[in-house]
Amino acid sequence: MVPAAQTREITAARRLDNVRYAIRDLACVADEVIQQGHEVLPLNVGDPLNFDFKTPPHIIEAAYKAMRDGKNGYAPSPGIPEALEAIRGEAARKGINTVRDVFVTSGVSETVDLCISALVNPGEDILTPKPDYPLYSAVLCKLGIALNAYDLNEDDGWQPELADIERKLTPRTRGIVLINPNNPTGSLCTRQMLEQIAELARRHNLVVFSDEIYDKLILDYDSQGNATPHIAFAAVAPDVPCITFGGMSKNYLVPGWRIGWGIVSGDAGAIRPYTEGIHRLLRARLCANHPEQYAIKPALEGSQEHLIEVRRKLRSRRDLTQKWCESTPRVSCVAPRGAFYAFPRIDIPESDEVFVKELIRQKHVMVVHGSGFGQKPGTQHFRIVFLPDEKTLTRAYAGIADFIRERYGSA
Repeated sequence: MVPAAQTREITAARRLDNVRYAIRDLACVADEVIQQGHEVLPLNVGDPLNFDFKTPPHIIEAAYKAMRDGKNGYAPSPGIPEALEAIRGEAARKGINTVRDVFVTSGVSETVDLCISALVNPGEDILTPKPDYPLYSAVLCKLGIALNAYDLNEDDGWQPELADIERKLTPRTRGIVLINPNNPTGSLCTRQMLEQIAELARRHNLVVFSDEIYDKLILDYDSQGNATPHIAFAAVAPDVPCITFGGMSKNYLVPGWRIGWGIVSGDAGAIRPYTEGIHRLLRARLCANHPEQYAIKPALEGSQEHLIEVRRKLRSRRDLTQKWCESTPRVSCVAPRGAFYAFPRIDIPESDEVFVKELIRQKHVMVVHGSGFGQKPGTQHFRIVFLPDEKTLTRAYAGIADFIRERYGSA
């Protein structure tokens, strides 16, 4: 009889050591509380369908019809023609007039992964904002790329700090990420800021990754009550190599469908070799989700009426959130202008991760610690998702205020 060999521990790749996803990593703490019989108020995940938002019926019907009609095999790697045509039309409406290519992905998360993977070589880097959406740092860690984060200035409405970007640039920097509207802060880049970043990109031959997944969820409005239009980076800088990230998840309330896209713009000759690299990766992963692609055209070209109600709800809940932040000791917040997140600063003598975990355990309210997104040393924040209805938010904010007072005092 052959003795059984002792199995050695199988370790994960070392490049994953710094991969974190704070938004979902807190679930184990919440699960402990739920197992004790408590309800947890979830203000951590930006999924509108967890609350009182509904997917527009004509979008559901388009995907359902595609499934019934047998559109369940592989799709063309870049996406189906009618979806690509609709995305080009959307680019034109956004003022992007130098479109060189468009492609469909399984959510913007895949767009980010593909586009960064196709650009960066070992030893090179990408500038990402701090705070940022954790996906970016996770993709860079997965690729073994050193993080190179530039600061957003909280005292200037969370605008990018140009001086810090200049300091962080090296000859090995290949691109810069903008998240506009921003997750987690809800901030919007001004036109002047976009123009300044465009000039910097020209000087240093950078690709701009402009994440505009929340571009229809602008909470500012004019005197007539109309939503302030979003300013696309590629509309401001048509010559700069840029990939604009967009998708169905947030604007059209289908986050589980995982449908995103990239819009490639800029100088045609400069961007062509990079675009060819992206397409090699698109072919290697076969295709994005197929039947759901048939909902892209009706979503982008059909009725947008649902957005009126979505923005109305979000403005009301943003205002409630901002009022609570301004009236709660130890809490302050730059008012969000887009998306459905607030990123309050909190004056406490311990880490914001401890604050968030103890808040879940004691008051059963789940937010995300600011350190999970990156922040300036010496500051503490937490991210709120203000998608729930006003009654639920009021209950959650009362619990957070009580926790702050009981644990830290009001001064």
